[in-house]
Parts: sequence; C-alpha cells; structure tokens
Amino acid sequence: MTGATTTTAPVETPLRRAGHRRAVVAALAAVVLALCWASLTLGGSTADVLRTLAGQGDGGEAFVVLRLRLPRLLLGAEVGVALALAGALFQTVLRNPLASPDILGVSGGASLAAATAILVGGLSGAAVSLAALGGAVAVAVAIYLLAWRGGVSGYRFVLIGVGIAFMVNAGIGYLITRADVNDVREALVWMVGSLGTPPWGDVAVLAVALAVLLPGVAALAGPLRVLELGDDTAGGLGVPREAARLAVLGVAVALAAVATAFAGPVAFVAFVSAPVARRLLPTAGLALVPSALVGVALVLAADLAGQHLLGLKVPVGIVTGVIGAPYLLWLLATSNRKGRGA
Repeated sequence: MTGATTTTAPVETPLRRAGHRRAVVAALAAVVLALCWASLTLGGSTADVLRTLAGQGDGGEAFVVLRLRLPRLLLGAEVGVALALAGALFQTVLRNPLASPDILGVSGGASLAAATAILVGGLSGAAVSLAALGGAVAVAVAIYLLAWRGGVSGYRFVLIGVGIAFMVNAGIGYLITRADVNDVREALVWMVGSLGTPPWGDVAVLAVALAVLLPGVAALAGPLRVLELGDDTAGGLGVPREAARLAVLGVAVALAAVATAFAGPVAFVAFVSAPVARRLLPTAGLALVPSALVGVALVLAADLAGQHLLGLKVPVGIVTGVIGAPYLLWLLATSNRKGRGA
C-alpha cells in the first residue's frame, strides 16, 4: 500500500528559537562593532588609531581619536541604548506601536525646557541638560495624570501624548519667534538632536545613569512579559498591574530623559528600534537586548552618514528623522489596510 507523500515544515522548537535569537544578537553586535571601528578610523589610518588607543600616538592623533571621535562614539552608543530601551518599554507596556518618547511629547518636553533655559534664562552647559531632564519628566507626569481613569489605557495615553506633543512644539515655535537670532542657533541643537563634541564628563554621567537604570530594566522584564498577556491575565497571576505599569513607564521616561538631556531629541530611534528587532526574531515578544543593539547601530550609522556621506555636517537627529518618517508612514498605511487604523 502506498500513501501520498507529504512534506511538513520543520517544527520551530524552543532550542531552534534560542539559536536563532543568539544568531540575531551576534549579527547585531558585529554590525555595532563594525560601525564603532568605522567611526574611529574613517578618513584616517587604522594603524594610527591602534597606536593611539595603545597610548603611543602623537599629540594630533590623540586629540582626534581621544578628544573628538571616541567620546562622540561612546555618547552615541549610550544614547542609542537609552532611547531604544525607552521605546521598547513604552510600546510594550502600552501595547501600541506609536507609543514612544518622541511621538508622545516626552522628548519634546525636554526640548522645550532646554530651549526655555537657553532663550529665556540665558543658561548653558549642565544647567540646560538639567532643565531638559526636568522637562521630559514633567511632560511624562502630565500625560500619566491626564490619562488616568482608574488605570491607564494605552490608547488614551497615546492620544493625550500626541496632543501634548503638539502643544510642546507650539511652545518651541513661540520661543524661536521671540528670541534673538544668535541665541536661536544654540537652541536649534535641542530641537533636532546632535552628538556634537561631548566632553568626557558627559559620557561618564550618562554611563552612570545607564548603570543605575539598566538593572531596573532587567528587574522589570519579568512583570513586563506578564503585562503583555493582558491586564486580566496579569491580575490573575498576581502581578500588581498599575504599580508594574507605573514602574515600567518611570524607567522608560528616565531613560528617554537622560538621553535627551545630553544629545537632544534624536528622532525616531525609540520609535523604530524595538519593531525592527522583533522582525529579526523568530517569535514576537520582549526583545530588549536586540532592541538596544538596533538603537546603537541606528545612531552610529546615522552619525556616520551625517558626518561623512552627505557632503556636509548634518546632525544625527536629522538623519534619523529621514529614516524614521517613512517607517511611520508605512506603519500607518499597513495598520489601515489590516483594519487597525483606530
């Protein structure tokens, strides 16, 4: 007796998924390392960079590598990690792909506060960064309080955040029209996002902030996975829903705030990093490490393009905006086709 021969697709076992995930993380790490090396060596000699990193370079080489390129590289990597994780946390806990600090006005709040400090208060340096930090936190608290109705709905949170983002942008526009032209030039950095030439102190402070916040992200990963299953399931499993949601949002806001305080509102990094990471993985779900690596790669690639490939020095936020805006349009178009436009 002969039966029909059937072909079945290979079963996606947990071991196979784990191997795929490790391969994706390794590939992203390799891309990040390649971008790091390109950031240090592009336009120069690899041998000179290696000699300088070993402490044997001359004064000019040490200035270029250790004062100009390496701090910028490290700040870009830190900003990429912070913004990518902030976006992943926002989108996961609110269960909405549009939920990210730049779309909801959190980054805009930092920009408005920084612009106010520069254009109205005449401040500079660390004072402006502190003002940006406070602005981001203030906007996030306002959105949370306005969205609260016996709990926080992701849909309501996003709508209120978008509305506040428009208000914040209007405030920034008003400040620009009323300020002196020379002061506006400095404030514009806080509206587009730029790595600039950061001092080592800024790199160290942001590194300390990440060292404090990243363990919080790791601790919240478990409750966040339960929250992904829905509020009813989370409550049934004993997870305090609103307390866990507030903790996740608090860490996400802190990550976005510290990144924006040192680099300005680098657009769309928080918005696209987690979705790109999830598309690279075999199954959907929480992807914090891949998201962080995607964020670093996006910031470093955008900075390289802005500094070396476009023929003129372009801030990193402009390049990421050019990348992210088409993705937003594509997301909205595909959501509408699937009947999820609301």
